[in-house]
Amino acid sequence: MTTTHRPRVRTRSLDFPTPPRSVSRFAPRIQLSMGIAAPWVSVRTEVTVATDRGVLRQRMSEYDTIDPLETKAPAGRRTPSQPKHPRPMAKLLLTILAALLLPAASALSAGDPFRSSGSGGLLAQPEFLPVEQAYRLEPRLQDGRILLDWRIAPGYYLYANQFSVQSLAGGTRIPLKHEIALGDARRIYDEYYEQELEVFYDRVLLRVDAPTAVRRPTLAVTSQGCADAGLCYPPQTQYLAIDLDTGSISTTQAPTASPSDGEPDPGLAALVGFAVLGGLILNLMPCVFPVLSIKVMSLTAAHAHRGLLVAHGLAYTLGVVASFVAVAVLLLVLRGAGEAVGWGFQLQSPGFVTALAYLFFLMALGFAGQLPWSFGLSRLGQPAEAKHSLRASVLTGVLATAVASPCTAPFMGTALGIALTQPAPAALGIFAALGLGMALPFLALTWMPRLLRLLPRPGPWMETFRQLLAFPLYATVLWLLWVLGRQTDIDRVLAAGAGMLVVALAVWLGGRSRRPHGRAAAIALLLAGLALPLAWTGNDPEDRAWEPFSQQRLDRLRGDGVPVFVNLTADWCITCLANERLALSSARFRHALEQGGIHYLKGDWTRYDPEITELLRAHGRSGVPLYLYFPPGEPAQILPQLLTEGMVLRALGAGAAPQGAAPGQG
Repeated sequence: MTTTHRPRVRTRSLDFPTPPRSVSRFAPRIQLSMGIAAPWVSVRTEVTVATDRGVLRQRMSEYDTIDPLETKAPAGRRTPSQPKHPRPMAKLLLTILAALLLPAASALSAGDPFRSSGSGGLLAQPEFLPVEQAYRLEPRLQDGRILLDWRIAPGYYLYANQFSVQSLAGGTRIPLKHEIALGDARRIYDEYYEQELEVFYDRVLLRVDAPTAVRRPTLAVTSQGCADAGLCYPPQTQYLAIDLDTGSISTTQAPTASPSDGEPDPGLAALVGFAVLGGLILNLMPCVFPVLSIKVMSLTAAHAHRGLLVAHGLAYTLGVVASFVAVAVLLLVLRGAGEAVGWGFQLQSPGFVTALAYLFFLMALGFAGQLPWSFGLSRLGQPAEAKHSLRASVLTGVLATAVASPCTAPFMGTALGIALTQPAPAALGIFAALGLGMALPFLALTWMPRLLRLLPRPGPWMETFRQLLAFPLYATVLWLLWVLGRQTDIDRVLAAGAGMLVVALAVWLGGRSRRPHGRAAAIALLLAGLALPLAWTGNDPEDRAWEPFSQQRLDRLRGDGVPVFVNLTADWCITCLANERLALSSARFRHALEQGGIHYLKGDWTRYDPEITELLRAHGRSGVPLYLYFPPGEPAQILPQLLTEGMVLRALGAGAAPQGAAPGQG
């Protein structure tokens, strides 16, 4: 076996529930234009792909503009539904709807990343093969055993630890024992997994014991591979239909649940019932309950006649049901395009999660009575008497659907999971039933005003209750920040939290200011807080130039005569973070590493690590930071604890430590 080390381009997948090593290094830039003053939303997307070979732009596709309601007025004329001055609430909710569409627009315009550059796709070089051409599986039966024979294209390889073979029977997956019978195994250091892994080039043959319980099994065969040029494919699963009696093997589609699999088909009527019940329960979730409660409180404070109350109930129901149907259409279009999406798929986007966290934070401030400006969310609890507030009821229904996206209620998962496998009319009907169930409590109160008598009478308690409802929203913000941290890193969570802190400061300042310049400063702070996550330029783990430190790795590199730069740091060390930001993150530092063929090892002492502790002790230090440069065949040279870019560049370039850098110096 041979061991090689190569720099890799790492990516995240946009299409899988867990972030596997994915198809290419997407850095999409999405341009959004919205018709705020009219009842349509136009979304235009442009996707760019950044790679180590440059920035590539994909041409616009037929899905670039989404215009669900073709109601544009002739030039110079205004439709009756088009207000002269759009309200802040309308702007906010149209923005929310557009944000719900962004992941879909991005996915649709991204196209096929493996498309040939000569066919109008990405002008990327080199061209990568489609996964089925890079790894060609040739299964066969021999002596009662199943042989899985992969023929691998030149320049591509498969991971030895990513093979999986399962038998599908009775709706269950049974792992099958397999062994590698043939293949030229090599070992490479993988920066993503941070360890040496065994891979196979050219060809690999797996021998699988055939299942004995059934004579016609269906196998799910999973593998994963990469290209030497830097692209890694997501895990691929192929399904094989095997007849042990005739000895035939053929590829098949992924099996779907059926009554014969032991899961009875509940029928469309039962699915609609599940959807209505799930929608009802959805109102109790911390995302939706505050919005519904405030809307119900507006009914208790109203003195409108029954006809207007019914109109408000229908308007709210229209907003909810229409929003759920719009989401269903979006999911069906994406699934038709081959995307693996489901309810809440937009939460796979860190940008959407951040935007949703901000929305809940602003809602919480509004419920707590902290928003001093004319902001729609702070007026949700006002009496619903005026006819012009019917539009607000529709928009409240849209808002309720938007904030429900992070939640899943009992019975809801079953209905939606099967709905997306049904024909489009049935799927749309199930989603509409879900929206109807969610709107049903408010609709019932407007149609049967006697039920309002069961609610407490209006009074000062309503203001206290409204402020109390802010706390479930704050809790939802914390949960969304946790999700963001799982998707990205703690730095992104810090940026979002800092932005919310600036927003809270802006709200406080705006509430105390009575002069125009004070309010202008508050608005500037508010915009700065909202933009902070967008402007965050923290270190991208996909672009890092370092490897995790281990004594074994250091010894191996030194034994091979490779120069090594070691950085021992910790997240709680302010000096360490400042040095990394000012001296160890620049393009000149990276260029010096590449030019000198220097390996950069980073040891994280945030938690106790015995190897790092021993290395500190060996060089006369009791704590971090410690910066070591190991020229080939020479002892370590210690750099100062306070670094500048020039110090580091001189040390790496001259092969000697800067003046004054002696062991133990700090």
